[in-house]
Amino acid sequence: MTSADVRPTTGAIPPEAEPAAPDAAPFSTGQAGRRDILLMLAGLVLLVAVGATLFWLVGRNAQFGAAVSRTLETKGEIVRLLSLAQDAETGQRGYLLTKNDRYLAPYRAATSQLEGRLARLDELIGPDDPRRGDLDGLVAVLKAKLAELSETVELQMAGKSAEALALVETDRGRGAMREIRQRVAEMTSREDLLFAEQSASLARTSNWLLGVMVFGLGVAALLAFAAQALLRRQARTLIVAQRRLEESHALLEQTNGQLAALNRDLEATVAERMADLVSANQEIQRFAYIVSHDLRAPLVNVMGFTSELDATRRTLKEQFDVLTEVAPERISEDARLAVEEDLPEAIGFIRASTSKMDRLINAILSLSREGRRVVTPEMVSPAEMIDAIAATLRQQLQAADAEIVIDPNLPTLVTDRMAIEQVFQNLVENAVKYLDRSRPGRIVVRGRRIGAYVEYAIEDNGRGIDAKDHERVFELFRRAGAQDQPGEGLGLAFVRATVRRLGGKIRLTSEAGVGSTFIMTFPPVLQPQAESRAA
Repeated sequence: MTSADVRPTTGAIPPEAEPAAPDAAPFSTGQAGRRDILLMLAGLVLLVAVGATLFWLVGRNAQFGAAVSRTLETKGEIVRLLSLAQDAETGQRGYLLTKNDRYLAPYRAATSQLEGRLARLDELIGPDDPRRGDLDGLVAVLKAKLAELSETVELQMAGKSAEALALVETDRGRGAMREIRQRVAEMTSREDLLFAEQSASLARTSNWLLGVMVFGLGVAALLAFAAQALLRRQARTLIVAQRRLEESHALLEQTNGQLAALNRDLEATVAERMADLVSANQEIQRFAYIVSHDLRAPLVNVMGFTSELDATRRTLKEQFDVLTEVAPERISEDARLAVEEDLPEAIGFIRASTSKMDRLINAILSLSREGRRVVTPEMVSPAEMIDAIAATLRQQLQAADAEIVIDPNLPTLVTDRMAIEQVFQNLVENAVKYLDRSRPGRIVVRGRRIGAYVEYAIEDNGRGIDAKDHERVFELFRRAGAQDQPGEGLGLAFVRATVRRLGGKIRLTSEAGVGSTFIMTFPPVLQPQAESRAA
């Protein structure tokens, strides 16, 4: 709406009193406004698609995790069957040779466990499973071996030692045991191949899940920043509209009453539009919080399944250790490498990825919460605040051979204590983190009053930042220089957003290899209108 469009509800405005039409419309209700709405809707649709994809990937990941656990358990049960058969044979031979009943203890323990182990293996390998034939063959050979062992033990108990030994000397028991070992080796080899395929599928889906999570968080962050940019643009437009209305009011004094009524209507419209924009911005912040919060659920599932997979790996490793002592020749090099190296490495990669994703989600949640927190102005002494921060960093400073010098005359200001403390904490910790270890570190915090503002500077003699990266370091998920320190690229983005929310500005001067200086300016007293503009 232009000022030329303003008409009184009654009467007429003299043509000579009408102001010239402004150069631009104060509200972007035309093509630009529709484009902004379409872009926001497209972003929301994209987030919904990301959520659906995450839901599907989590289901796939759960299926692959369950399959991997089942395969590892199946292999463990197969190896246990061989171990129990060997224990039973060892007890039988000891009893036949010594006629001492105490040698029957391992025999009886092994035979009592075999039925339970076979039942569990039967559950793991269903009736329609391609491995059913192998299992049936192994069960038949095991039963034949157990029958031979039972027969010799019963003969020995009946005092027919010669007949028992004669039965042992036949090839019946030896052949059965040889076939058991062969079948176990074949079945464990197939389980290893199946485990490798399932582990590869699990790793692929985990990588996809991580990628989609990062993409979704990026889209949510972009939507939040787009909403803030739209709000700032509309605020500037409203300021221009207000100024032009005041100019029109001066030109139309003779119709003051009619223009006052129109001005009240315009202010009501402006207030309603402003309220809508603020509400939309708050909704985007809540949406980013909800999306980040809900992304934690599939991440927790991935962590849980990874822990279960690791626990199963340790169980399998214990069985391998037992088999190593009993029959080391039966362990292939590939199987040993899979259990001792490949599987721990894969689990380590998954844990590293989920830990990084967890840190990203925590950072996004913190940023979202800070944006919704109501600021509370109070008198703050930056000198005392930074002195306390330096005390918490004493060990890091000693390790880096560094010192923090604080100007005792730092000006005080009235602002939100928690927000300003987080800003100073981030900047001082960054200065310590990126010191140049080849020389003693020195961090200087100084401040002064400049007209109607107060200025604080945090200067260090660290690595410095290349000129092309001065603006980049303030962007979300962007970092500059060597990536040899932990971090997700959110600290300085949070700092700039918080400084703006407190009505201030931040800029960076730096030279690679020399050091960096972060300079912030704030109003000495935080005003409510400054907060609303920053929002």
